[in-house]
Amino acid sequence: MFSTLAIVITLLLLMFFAYRGYSVLILAPIMATLAVLLSGDFLSTIPAYTDVFMGALSGFLLKFFPIFLLGALFGRLEVGYGAVIASLAGFLIIRDSILNLTPDNPLISEAVAMTTLAGITGSSSGGLSIALSTLGEDYLRMAVNAGIDPELMHRVAVMAAGGLDTLPHSGAVITLLAICGLTHKQSYLNLAMVTMVIPLVAVVAVIILGTMFGSF
Repeated sequence: MFSTLAIVITLLLLMFFAYRGYSVLILAPIMATLAVLLSGDFLSTIPAYTDVFMGALSGFLLKFFPIFLLGALFGRLEVGYGAVIASLAGFLIIRDSILNLTPDNPLISEAVAMTTLAGITGSSSGGLSIALSTLGEDYLRMAVNAGIDPELMHRVAVMAAGGLDTLPHSGAVITLLAICGLTHKQSYLNLAMVTMVIPLVAVVAVIILGTMFGSF
């Protein structure tokens, strides 16, 4: 009974302090130790930290630290990468093609731009940052000219960036499957349905409703 209550209390505290901005790297060992203490097993406090917690942590870092490291480095380079791509002559052709895709409804071309760049980078935040840094001013101008609420444009941009961001090469997908011990063949179809098909259907619905009724 006390052990179960200790788990619930420390889990709630972990979520509360994480929500308040405290580092999980600090909270995790503290809450793990607190769970042992609250359960009444005082003699197991040190072994729980040195053997169980640190053993599990070292095993996790050994398996997944390279993935996290590469993902962090890639994340730091997306905005700089976007600046370089935006300076190339070929990007002007791509930009103009996307911007003129549906001149009467910039919501559609914006959605295409956001989800395409998210798919290329394998990241919704990466695609969004590149798209907004290179096309943001153009879409804002188009929204004003078309009488579209900028808030609606922003909503569509954010939702569309969550469409193709989980293609098979996405770092998040690779990490998730590695942690779960699954392969793309076993699980990717289900992941794609939840993280791509449904979000894209939602984007289409928002564009249709937004075109008909404006911002909502």
